[in-house]
Amino acid sequence: MKVNFEKRKELDYKTNEAYKTLRTNISFCGDDIHVIALTSSIPNEGKSAVSFNLAVSLSEDNKKVLYMDADIRKSVTIARYGVDIETKGLSHYLCGQSDLTDVIYETNIPNFDIIFTGQSAPNPSELLGSNRFKKLVEATRETYDYVIIDCPPLGSVIDAAIVAKECDGAIIVVETDNASYKLVQRVKKQLEQSGCKILGAVLNKVEMGGKGYGYYGKGYYGGYYNRYYGDYGEYGN
Repeated sequence: MKVNFEKRKELDYKTNEAYKTLRTNISFCGDDIHVIALTSSIPNEGKSAVSFNLAVSLSEDNKKVLYMDADIRKSVTIARYGVDIETKGLSHYLCGQSDLTDVIYETNIPNFDIIFTGQSAPNPSELLGSNRFKKLVEATRETYDYVIIDCPPLGSVIDAAIVAKECDGAIIVVETDNASYKLVQRVKKQLEQSGCKILGAVLNKVEMGGKGYGYYGKGYYGGYYNRYYGDYGEYGN
């Protein structure tokens, strides 16, 4: 099965170079790092865009990459990149409705495969914490050089910590001048409690003014994402 991303746009030079730097830094983390979870503290920090573009950058380095959209609650991938066919996804596999071969799609990006979220489910945390998800990670680890897993914001729901338990490392995406220090520390602590190695953080939406590198792209979720996850209380300030 193959899908085309009809709305995907090429990155500008500086942004592309920033992702090359990110993938190089990941390679320096060790040759035992293959499955990586990405999360953020709150919605709209650009976590999904960073995850997707990192996976693309790795594939451009002749690595075989699987991008897994684990935000079963509210994914943006299909709408953002204009997928051209109806798809099955992660929730179908975790519920036992589909086999693994039915939910992995080739794409029009060389070396880049994808698992979409599938249909919304009322119990995503339970599905991601299941033995079936663990077997999925084990199987894809053997097939791909890198598995990049896009998780929901950990400051909102616990899903990312559940996923991170099965991963070799995690990256926190932080929007500059947005999420509070207190909340980011809370997210870091939750990841540490999962037993997953924290590889580092990506400071996103940094205006570089044309100087140097380090601008990681202006990713976004969309207004409905905030409404879906609700109020963050003291941690959203």
